[in-house]
Amino acid sequence: MADPKGFLKHSRADAPKRPTDERLGDWHEVYAALSTEDRNEQVSTQAARCMDCGIPFCHSGSAGCPLGNLIPEWNDMVRRGQWEAASDRLHATNNFPEFTGKLCPAPCESGCVLAISPEAGGAVAIKRVEETIAEVGWENSYVSPRITEEHTGKRVAVVGSGPAGLAAAQQLTRAGHEVTVYERDDRIGGLLRYGIPEFKMEKSALDRRLAQMREEGTKFVTGCEVGADLTVADLRAGHDAVVLAVGALRGRDDTTIEGRELDGVHLAMEHLVPSNKELEGDGPTPISAEGKHVIILGGGDTGADCYGTATRQGALSVTQLDNYPQPPTERDDELSPWPVWPYVLRTYPAHEEAGERKFAVAIESFVGDGEGRVRAVRLRHVEVSRDENGRRQVVPVSGEVEELPCDLALLAIGFEGVERMPLLDGLGIELTKRGTIGSGSNWETTAPDVFVCGDAHRGASLVVWAIAEGRSVAHAVDSHLMGTSELPSPVHPTALPLAV
Repeated sequence: MADPKGFLKHSRADAPKRPTDERLGDWHEVYAALSTEDRNEQVSTQAARCMDCGIPFCHSGSAGCPLGNLIPEWNDMVRRGQWEAASDRLHATNNFPEFTGKLCPAPCESGCVLAISPEAGGAVAIKRVEETIAEVGWENSYVSPRITEEHTGKRVAVVGSGPAGLAAAQQLTRAGHEVTVYERDDRIGGLLRYGIPEFKMEKSALDRRLAQMREEGTKFVTGCEVGADLTVADLRAGHDAVVLAVGALRGRDDTTIEGRELDGVHLAMEHLVPSNKELEGDGPTPISAEGKHVIILGGGDTGADCYGTATRQGALSVTQLDNYPQPPTERDDELSPWPVWPYVLRTYPAHEEAGERKFAVAIESFVGDGEGRVRAVRLRHVEVSRDENGRRQVVPVSGEVEELPCDLALLAIGFEGVERMPLLDGLGIELTKRGTIGSGSNWETTAPDVFVCGDAHRGASLVVWAIAEGRSVAHAVDSHLMGTSELPSPVHPTALPLAV
């Protein structure tokens, strides 16, 4: 069993980061390279802090990991130096642990029993252990293609190649089906490829997984807009089932802000996607922050991605704006009691590098330079409330107006759901009021033999939920085609994280 006093012997230690000036000079991941021996020793020590709780909330689907990762088991294996066994146990529940280890905000750590009280020293560094298990697996060839020898003769199309689509495709391929993934972009990966900056996850991590999937038999078609380049009729005729994993990429805009139409004001993805394409060798981005004063509206993950991208491009200044007041630095049990996701200030590595954040402010207007380009923003201090119908209101609380220079403004204020596309029209699928694609209890949409998973079904969410839904829809499709399935199904279509 685990060492029940491990957390008393060892303090939590996150992975060390490279110096700030070094990070700003390149696009490599922010964490420092350690020798294999030092890395494994440090991570084994961190894994020893796990108590193997009687009720491990860390892998609860509602309060912790929706994948059901058996965290105490692989923590103890790492503590004992049993890396191959840990890799097997981790991959039993997660197709892509290096993705979640790098990108997931770790609801498992919020649900860790050691997160109840600061006196316990903080949650087990689960993300760090998870990512290291994945890397050790690759380094020692514990990870290899799993090629099935039995084939069902059934053909499945997966539309979209983000984490949900890739997880569904890999599971269905391993079940013996002939799977083809269709992607409208020129490369496979969806937001993993073009939404996530290189400094958060180098694309070599994605490419090696895709190589594994190709060896297993999954086929990929790029540059194909289903419903246009491939008709819906041909899609249906060529496949026994279809999985929609098209994401929720319709960015939220705010056209009510005066001056929104000025050149230099963009949605966040208009900045991130071409910036990532530049790093793929596709030529300079048309929307660079180099030599500019950058204003980012929105305090979430996408805003932080824009923040780190802008500083690396050579912005003169970067300021991130949030309508809400600055959150507390520690969990407030009245607002978010353990084990729910805590309402706390989240500081990303990008925030440590340059720039500043302003809270409880909103953009009153964008100011032009007289030639159609933005040159400044005017800010007001605000308070966020709800009206009698529950609608969000952002109300100014003073008459004071602050003006900041701005040559590039990026709106990172969320996503409104699935983009309008000919595929959905051809299938006769209507979006829900939330802008998502609805499903029944078996993940099937209103179109027969057509299933949905990931952000397209849930709305913009975490990478770990995308993978969980991809695995679950694979079980549903396999059952639909074969009458039964041995594939795991970690979440139900109606599953939600535990919340107050």
